[in-house]
Amino acid sequence: VAPVKISYVVSFSSQDPRLPAANLLSEDGTRPWLGCPKEHGRQLSVELHRGRASPIGCADVGKYGCVFLQIEVGCSSWPCDQPYFSLVPTVTLMTPADLKLDQNRCRVWIFKEGKD
Repeated sequence: VAPVKISYVVSFSSQDPRLPAANLLSEDGTRPWLGCPKEHGRQLSVELHRGRASPIGCADVGKYGCVFLQIEVGCSSWPCDQPYFSLVPTVTLMTPADLKLDQNRCRVWIFKEGKD
């Protein structure tokens, strides 16, 4: 499956002015999005928009200091009260020891549909 092009950022919870959420639109995928360093929020979220529905075969996620990750998908034509569908349920990306020792902060994770 070809990479999915993201049209625009709908909303975000926080961003570093030097590393904004709009970096997620970069086709080369090398520019990160980080939360504002002055805000010490424990959770970041971003809502992205695609131009049209398409199959998602896998998700490549580059992380920097992220402990947990969850990916949810939905459709802009759905009613506002309809919840998103969990594409990747909450997963742990760093152990408590990694966090305490400041190890394994940068890593790429690839999530794809399991085959039986």
